[in-house]
Amino acid sequence: MSPIDPASIAPGRRALITFTIMLATIVYAVDTTIAVVALPHMQGSMSATTDQIAWVLTSYIVASAIMTPPTGFLAARLGRRRLFATMVGGFTLTSMLCGAATSLEQIVLFRILQGAFGAGLIPLSQAVLLDINPRERHGQAIAMWGLGVMVGPIIGPTLGGYLTEYFSWRWVFYINLPVGGLALAGILAFVPETERVQRRFDWFGFALLSLAIGSLQMMLDRGESQDWFSSPEIIAEAVMAVLCLYLFLVHMFTADEPFIEPALFKDRNFAVGLVFMTVIGMVLFSSLTLLPTFLQNVLGYPVLDAGFILAPRGFGTGLAMFLVGRLLARFDARWFIFIGLGLTAASLWEMSQFTMDVTMQRFIFVSIVQGFGLGFVFVPLSTLAFSTMDPRFRSEGTAMFSLLRNMGSSIGISLVVSLLAQNMQRAHAGLAGIMSPFRDTMNAPFLPQLWNWHLPSGVMALNGEIAKQAVMVAYLNDFLMLVVLSLLPMVLLPIMRGSKPAT
Repeated sequence: MSPIDPASIAPGRRALITFTIMLATIVYAVDTTIAVVALPHMQGSMSATTDQIAWVLTSYIVASAIMTPPTGFLAARLGRRRLFATMVGGFTLTSMLCGAATSLEQIVLFRILQGAFGAGLIPLSQAVLLDINPRERHGQAIAMWGLGVMVGPIIGPTLGGYLTEYFSWRWVFYINLPVGGLALAGILAFVPETERVQRRFDWFGFALLSLAIGSLQMMLDRGESQDWFSSPEIIAEAVMAVLCLYLFLVHMFTADEPFIEPALFKDRNFAVGLVFMTVIGMVLFSSLTLLPTFLQNVLGYPVLDAGFILAPRGFGTGLAMFLVGRLLARFDARWFIFIGLGLTAASLWEMSQFTMDVTMQRFIFVSIVQGFGLGFVFVPLSTLAFSTMDPRFRSEGTAMFSLLRNMGSSIGISLVVSLLAQNMQRAHAGLAGIMSPFRDTMNAPFLPQLWNWHLPSGVMALNGEIAKQAVMVAYLNDFLMLVVLSLLPMVLLPIMRGSKPAT
């Protein structure tokens, strides 16, 4: 696919394309989290069990993950604008169908289609922005685009909670209609078309990769509820994922026309960037999963208040991206990544020191710092990863970048949820052992009358407090684990080729 000449795009048209791209990016990014808070309301409306309604999320995630890798091939075969318009139109239409669904089967089917159509929106939008901007403006372009990718999932629960509380869960999907319609009109009017390339589709490679991704996503999504590898289902999914991934890699490096070009991974910056993006996906979405439940279940905030407390995190991300977009041309991008990882780790360390008396002001400040750190990482990382890549690989490269971010988020969420459950049990057992009435009374802690363990009511009250404290300890341990995860990628920074500051 021949790249677009940035010099042929007038500044006014470039601004309109950027605005259109931002709409498509935001509508997809918000949709990754907006439906989470509406699940209990959907469950009641559909008369579904907790496991059944979870398929509303699982079906979307799996379909999106499977359909992300073919984006590069489809863009080359159909033309980027034609594919972009088809995906935005399909995503908007299926959003309307999700809102109008009257049964669990219907909404799961429409969510599968919504995930399939939405899978290419993020990689296509990134590829278009890189193509219409000269190399020296890539940092600013990625900063603008990154606002939607990073801030969208953060504001999603707040927006979803508001729409569900004051309107209906159906508006979680209907809200996509005006935004998607405007994005579709902009794409058809302003986005330039690329040359179409006749290329044979590698059905065997696609089938292997789809089975690997689908099996891994199912294992990660259902692992906690099925007690992980004590379940034959999880073992079968793990074996399927590993086997199909191995066969896909062998096929990719030996086939004449593989599904994904092996040359893509010869670019050192891109290969290291994929590792970085996987970790960023783990940290971003893991913390997004932990913080709302921490605010509601541990600190006792209502759902809407929890959403508004988390919203400033997006402000920190937006501010960081704005600053980095301006400064990236003057300094080596690796320094921004280093500072961003350090700020993210520092904010998570501060969260690991929280108590139940933590003030709202302190929580908001730490959240802003965390958002600022993630914003400092995302823009220079995306810029460096594509700075040395052949433009003809951009569609495939952005698709892989998006896929690894999504896979990282799935792995991270499963990891923190699993550790949360295990740490709750360990902490409860440890605290209960300290409070045992059979311990030496001289060394036993003083207990108020409310927790008198000689009375049934006192035992129940004491157990309730122990359970509450065990939950708190489990969350703090998860935050501590994310600190380590944030710092690990720093060892890869020297491997990447740095950007040359403008003179």
